[in-house]
Amino acid sequence: MKNIITVILIAFSIYASAQNYKEHKVKEGETIESIAKQYLVTPFDIYALNPDAKTNFKPNTVLIIPTSKVKNDPIEAETKELIGYKTHKVKRKETLYGLSKEYNVSEDDIKKANRFLYSENLKKGDKIKIPRYRTIVSKQTLNNTVKKYKVQPSEGKWRIAYKFGITVEELEALNPNMNEVIQPGDELNVPNIKNEEEKAIEPTFGYYEVLPKEGFYRLKIKLGLTQEELEKLNPELKESGLKAGMILKVPADADVSVDVKDVNITNLKSNLTNFKTKKLALMMPYRLDRIDTDSIEEAKEMIRTSKLLSIVLDFHEGVTMALDSAKQLGISTELKVFDTQYQPSKTRELLQDNDFSDYDAIIGPMEENSFDRVASTLKTDRVPVVAAMNKPKNLYNNVFQSVPEDKLLRQAMIDFVKADSSKTKVVIISDQAHRSSSEALKNDFPTAKIIYSRMDKKDATKDAYFIYPTELQNVFPVGKTVVFLQTTSNSFASSVISMLNGQTNNKSEIVLVTLDRNKAFEGKNIDNYHLSNLKFHYPSVKKDFDESKSNGFVSKYREAYGVSPSKYVARGFDITLDLLLRLASAENLYEASNDTIETEYVENKFRYNRSMFGGYVNEAVYIVKYDDLRIVKAN
Repeated sequence: MKNIITVILIAFSIYASAQNYKEHKVKEGETIESIAKQYLVTPFDIYALNPDAKTNFKPNTVLIIPTSKVKNDPIEAETKELIGYKTHKVKRKETLYGLSKEYNVSEDDIKKANRFLYSENLKKGDKIKIPRYRTIVSKQTLNNTVKKYKVQPSEGKWRIAYKFGITVEELEALNPNMNEVIQPGDELNVPNIKNEEEKAIEPTFGYYEVLPKEGFYRLKIKLGLTQEELEKLNPELKESGLKAGMILKVPADADVSVDVKDVNITNLKSNLTNFKTKKLALMMPYRLDRIDTDSIEEAKEMIRTSKLLSIVLDFHEGVTMALDSAKQLGISTELKVFDTQYQPSKTRELLQDNDFSDYDAIIGPMEENSFDRVASTLKTDRVPVVAAMNKPKNLYNNVFQSVPEDKLLRQAMIDFVKADSSKTKVVIISDQAHRSSSEALKNDFPTAKIIYSRMDKKDATKDAYFIYPTELQNVFPVGKTVVFLQTTSNSFASSVISMLNGQTNNKSEIVLVTLDRNKAFEGKNIDNYHLSNLKFHYPSVKKDFDESKSNGFVSKYREAYGVSPSKYVARGFDITLDLLLRLASAENLYEASNDTIETEYVENKFRYNRSMFGGYVNEAVYIVKYDDLRIVKAN
């Protein structure tokens, strides 16, 4: 019997050899897809010759691999190798274009060597580095399955990743020097598949990037699509299964936006495992260059009169108090403080003079362009950069945006009202500027009554910002009525709030809410007694700390300064302590940040979720309300 099997195997080996087939012994960690890419074939080609691999695929399995149909003739390729830099002092009237021609390098090569040139013009006296290359000519075959691809107009990373059947992360790995925002004409490395196997983007469909740890059950909740429906749209799922970063085709009406959900608060203090010293940088605009440190009175006057400096110093105090709290938990921190002076040029100087590649995280800067420079410079080193009090203009994959998006705040308020089963009616009162958003709100509450502000009688194009009291008569039935007030006009808000307060009685309860609590709801014209009587609700990034409950942080601050901490002190404390606890509960901040981990501290809570094709955004929001002249948490 053994002899017969041996003969059969030999015969098959001779047949395989005759057909130019290859054998591959599966290694640990390999998949059918990775093996297919290695040999320039498709997974279907491998399954055709190895049907058992669908159910019995494991290390040491020997697979029969067919000959690739992809053209793989040797090609002559030129590559540039960086051998050093030449320093050049910029003269009057010199330009990047002129220097690129003089030194036979591209303008982009010069910019890459001098990152400040991405946002600043070349100036006389600048000392810049000119890269020097040598050209290497070689004949190469495409056994590494990679070819060059020129980016087409309107193509972003996710489109190209989908087109070639890889994840965005795999595309980035193939192109370590790829810009965060790719441009038409950029050349990228992509898998060397046949042109007809490239997947087209269909405008009648939507597309979704699978997030880490997402399975079919979670996607069904988020997208409303079953596993069978997803596999029908994306046949490769049957072989590959779901992978983080892969792009799925979904129906155009599928909601791929972030959903607002309830998550239990995680106590990270009970999950501490990583006690290595944490290295943090705090980049803030202290503007010490403007303060005469020899004059105490002048320094005090600067603190009294400069709102920015007051905010920065309060935030700094919160940071230092958080370090002390973390130390008591066994977390050691090496903190370095840098003064950005609220100037991008100073930030550039700090980046040139310091090596931040081994930092666990950086907090700040506050100024938008400075923050963008820091984040873009450090994204290749995967150093997390936390936007503490601002929303960054570019959400790079190393950015942690701690301030939730306005869209998320609005949706949280809408969901809160929808979940209130005790309401009997919804009314929307709006000025003319908010007409479209109010009509969109009515889609969420189809039976709601809308009342718009009146137009000016003398000029029919202008909003007069008032409604008649008679428009509120017989509007409020017995029970609870929720009233949305959508305006940025302080006078309109004041008059409506006053009229609503006059409509309350023992039988009709009116609850006032807004999707955007702006300055219209503040000031001397707004009666807080009326807001309290109407149980005014609104979405918020923060809540006020509960003074009726003991709080070690608040008590310690009062003991030191004799006053309660400002919201900026609390913000500095909450962000820094959360950062340190996350770093101490995982290998790095990325591993400690997913939408199943929600933390809460003195005034702020955090649930970071990776946005589609970008960085991480805090999705934890509060619904707060006026209660007996206090602002308390409602959710």
